[in-house]
Amino acid sequence: MKNTATSIDPAGAAARLSRIAQARRAVLQERRVLASGALAPWIENSWQRCLSLGLHPQQRVVFDQVSPQQMRRTTEANQQMVQAARPMLEQLGHAIANTRYFAILTNADGVVVDAGGAIDRSDPRADNITRVGTDLSEHSVGTTAIGAALTDLQPVWLHRGEHFFADTSIYSCAGAPLFGPDGRCIGMLDLTGIEAVERPELKHLVRQSARRIENALLRRQPHHLLLRLNWPGNALGSDADGMLGLDGDGWITAANQVARQMVPDLAAVGRTPVHASEVFGIACGLLFDAARRGDASLEIPLWSGLRLQVLALERAGAIPARAPLADARPLKDIEASLIRQAVEQARGNVAQAALALGISRATVYRKLGKPK
Repeated sequence: MKNTATSIDPAGAAARLSRIAQARRAVLQERRVLASGALAPWIENSWQRCLSLGLHPQQRVVFDQVSPQQMRRTTEANQQMVQAARPMLEQLGHAIANTRYFAILTNADGVVVDAGGAIDRSDPRADNITRVGTDLSEHSVGTTAIGAALTDLQPVWLHRGEHFFADTSIYSCAGAPLFGPDGRCIGMLDLTGIEAVERPELKHLVRQSARRIENALLRRQPHHLLLRLNWPGNALGSDADGMLGLDGDGWITAANQVARQMVPDLAAVGRTPVHASEVFGIACGLLFDAARRGDASLEIPLWSGLRLQVLALERAGAIPARAPLADARPLKDIEASLIRQAVEQARGNVAQAALALGISRATVYRKLGKPK
C-alpha cells in the first residue's frame, strides 16, 4: 500500500513554506502590505490585529488555563454543546487516526471545553492545547484556526508559519465555527496536527462535522415538530437539510444555518420569534397533519414564490391535542389564493405583485387562469 506521507510533493511543500516565510518577513518584520493573493486576507488581518495588541512573533507562548471559577461557569454553560459534540469527536478520531491530527472543541471565547482523537499526552505541545480550560483565543495565542474561525465566522485552514507566533508554527489546523439553534456562534471545532503533513482537505471535514454537531444540538432543543427542508429534486434526510423546530402553536423555536440560508426571514439573529405562517405559504396546521399521517414530504411555497420540499416529523408525545387548524384546500388552490392576495395588495398591479413574489408576470396570469 502506498504511504500517504510520501504522496505529498516535497518540492511543493517546501515552496509553500517558503511563500509563508516571505509573507511573514513582509508583514511582521517590514510591516509592508502584501500584494493581493500572496496570503489569505483573513490571515493577514489576524496578524495585524495581533500586532495592534502589542504582541511580537518571537515572544514565548504560554497556554494559560482560565481560573477555576471561570472554568466551572464555562463547563455549565457549554454542557449541551459538549454532549451533542462528543459522538462526533469520537467519529472524527476514527477518521483522522492515521494523520497525526486530533480534534479540539472550544466555546465562543476560544476556551477548550473538550478534545478527542489520538492525543499524545506525553507531548506538551499536544497536551497544552487540549486541556479543558486552556484559553486558545487570538489575544492569548495569536493567529490560529480557532481565533480566526471565531472572528471571521467561516471555515479556515492554517499551516505552520501562518500562525502568528513562532512557537505555534509547529501546528497545522482546520477550524469551523459552530452556531446554535438561535443563530448565534457558540464555539468552534478544530482539527490540529503537530509537525504534520499539510492536509487542507480537513477544512471540508471540519465544516461537515460542525454541521452535524449543530444539527444534533438542534434536535436536543424542546420542539413539537421538526421540519427538514431542501430544494425540490434533492433527497431529504441528511445533514445537508435545513432544519427547523416548531412549538405546538407553530412558532419557530430553532433553526440551523442551512435553513437560515434557504429562508431569508430566519437570517436575523436575535429577532422576535417567527411563526411558520410567516415563512410558508400554507396554514401551518397542514404541517402538523402531514407529520401525523407520516407523509414522505410536501412541496410547499414560500412567500417569496420559491418552493421547498418539507418533511415534517413529530417528536414522540410532544404534538398537542389541538394543533393549529389545517387548511384543507389543495396546495394549488392555496397558492392561487396567495397570488390573488398579492395582486390585491398591489391594487391590481400584476407586475408589482409578481416582483413582490419573485415570479414572472406570466406565472401570475397562468396561476390565476387569466388572459395576459
